[in-house]
Amino acid sequence: MTEKMRKVEVVPHRDEWEVLFDLEAERLKEVFKEQAVNIHHIGSTAIPGMAAKPIIDIIVEVKDLSAVNKHNNAMKQLGYIPKGEFGIPGRRFFIKGSETERTHHVHVYEVGDVEIARHVNFRDFLSQHPDVAKSYSELKQELAEQYPFDIESYMEGKNVFFRDVEMKINIWKKYIEKDLF
Repeated sequence: MTEKMRKVEVVPHRDEWEVLFDLEAERLKEVFKEQAVNIHHIGSTAIPGMAAKPIIDIIVEVKDLSAVNKHNNAMKQLGYIPKGEFGIPGRRFFIKGSETERTHHVHVYEVGDVEIARHVNFRDFLSQHPDVAKSYSELKQELAEQYPFDIESYMEGKNVFFRDVEMKINIWKKYIEKDLF
């Protein structure tokens, strides 16, 4: 029997995404307790007006990444599936729901990991540059139509845009740090 394929679905922005993040952040604080330093809403669901896959992406910054696996059972109690590094060294990844029907992704990094800044900067840049957010939103919708059952091709199409915007973000961050904006 073949496993149900995960459909790539991009939907218009939903105001409830911020509320869903807030509720989940409270649950994650209870799980990670003193290990959690910061919890960030990232990804397209965190950007006002952005079309997105209806999956809430969250980064949990922890003091000690090696201690995260001790929380796997508590995460399972919340409906998460622990995925380990899942292809990214220095990360612990959890999906809420099933392999094909997900509601949340939790990425756990140790404080200071460069991936945290990359994701938070991308979110902040798109939130403050609606024209870029609109282009990204349109691209995601086109990719979802072009690759409805090919998440790898969808992700690669997004990654090309992400890398291009990342260069703009580096310049933007330098101006912000110098109070030129």
